[in-house]
Amino acid sequence: MYKMNLNEFLYHLNQGLTVTGGSEAHLFMIELTNEAMRLTSELNNTYHTPEEIRILMEKITGKPVDESFAMFPPFYTDCGKNITIGKNVFINAGCKFQDQGGITIGDGSLIGHNAVLATLNHDMAPEKRSDLHPAPIVIGKNVWIGANVTILPGVTIGDGAIVAAGAVVTKDVATNAIVGGVPAKLIKKINNLKE
Repeated sequence: MYKMNLNEFLYHLNQGLTVTGGSEAHLFMIELTNEAMRLTSELNNTYHTPEEIRILMEKITGKPVDESFAMFPPFYTDCGKNITIGKNVFINAGCKFQDQGGITIGDGSLIGHNAVLATLNHDMAPEKRSDLHPAPIVIGKNVWIGANVTILPGVTIGDGAIVAAGAVVTKDVATNAIVGGVPAKLIKKINNLKE
């Protein structure tokens, strides 16, 4: 019997293809969820040195994580294998990454307490509600995501941007923009901070 592998699964998601409820891709997603729960439980339920945290994040993501990476657990993900983390990235406590659609975090970015990065939408049609539609989140370099921010599927945040605490980001954020609110709107550009 055919069984999907990780590369096929990630290819499917990164093409933005629907994951139909009960499909081979959906069943593989459930397997990854169980692995992610096991690894995040290991990460979150006892003290780890910074180096141990980095090694656990490599297991969670299945990718190398730079020695400059830092995190304050707890951290939650229901996949993990579609997260890419740059250099000098800091993730604060309580963050939740739903990364099936892909999450990329650029060098020097800071993710505040309890941030939620969600890359999946359920289908709008009630009879297809178990179908999932992936779309990536891309966070540029030197971005500051404030505490309790929610970033929705398909959003790109430009280099140097700041997302104010509590914001819900529903659309792309320009380079060096400061946004806030629900939904997030432009507050000002960073080059105008002296105004």
